[in-house]
Amino acid sequence: MKIIVFSTKPYDRAFLAEAGAEHALTFVEPALDTTTAALAAGHEAVCVFVNDVVDAAVLEAIAANGVRLVLLRCAGFNNVDVAAAHRLGIAIGRVPAYSPYAVAEHTLGLMLSLNRKIHRAHNRIREGNFSLDGLLGFDLHGKTVGVVGTGAIGTVLCHALHGLGCHVLAVDPSPNGALDQFGVDYVALDDLLAASDVITLHCPLTPQTYHVIDAAAFARMRDGVMLINTSRGALIDTPAAIEALKSGRLGALGIDVYEEEGHLFFENLSGQVIQDDVFARLLTFPNVLITGHQAFFTREALTAIAETTMANASSFEHHGEPIHAVTPEMIR
Repeated sequence: MKIIVFSTKPYDRAFLAEAGAEHALTFVEPALDTTTAALAAGHEAVCVFVNDVVDAAVLEAIAANGVRLVLLRCAGFNNVDVAAAHRLGIAIGRVPAYSPYAVAEHTLGLMLSLNRKIHRAHNRIREGNFSLDGLLGFDLHGKTVGVVGTGAIGTVLCHALHGLGCHVLAVDPSPNGALDQFGVDYVALDDLLAASDVITLHCPLTPQTYHVIDAAAFARMRDGVMLINTSRGALIDTPAAIEALKSGRLGALGIDVYEEEGHLFFENLSGQVIQDDVFARLLTFPNVLITGHQAFFTREALTAIAETTMANASSFEHHGEPIHAVTPEMIR
């Protein structure tokens, strides 16, 4: 199958080329959008990542060029107009799970780094400043951590938090009964917000979860709460988070994702002025730690992503449907 891979980085090329030896892969650096859709001409499938635009206009353009399959090398599909793809007869395949350990471990890393001010201590030591003032943290042991979403990633994180001696609260429309043995208590979202010392987000981005953490949600939280997001940026209303940081309601914020990350993340912009004023404001807070959508970035995860993506392509080529298909029923 002839596949064009958009938003290609060197690591994408290495892992996908190895997993997709039976397919004809074309790698291009630009993201997929209306201005680059024409590059798909002559290909049967497009392979895209989290910040590629796969809306109705793009789908119509690639369908006109003969594309019959969209391969998502990620779990989320919020950047795809699934209904339009279905109408145009374009199948969608995704990677529902790759390495939940990668994202869960990165989440825990953000928690620990923010709490113990490791990022600030590192910079101080490099400047010869060995003062401990301003670096006071707290024992995570015995604290209440709220986990919003207990799919594969949330479940792994619950195991780790239990091992650290945390009291874990959880919210999920489909509770995982296996977590009972780890002392996880499922509660309503409002109760989780009110009771948690740390809140971490692991739910998909849907119309129902868009800005699930907004000004009203911050108002329900304890003063000084820590908030972590390694899922999708638009789960948090960022201007509301900035106000919560300014008031002290939000004591620490760790994010690996950002609502408007499409024009920032995965690129080297070190020689440019950041034009996003909201993001620039986040960078001014000493109690904010941001990583650039790297929570998934382990060898194991990239291997699994590449192998599952190419397996979806092979299944579509031989059987007319990807193994892990995205259907309109999944967005209702």
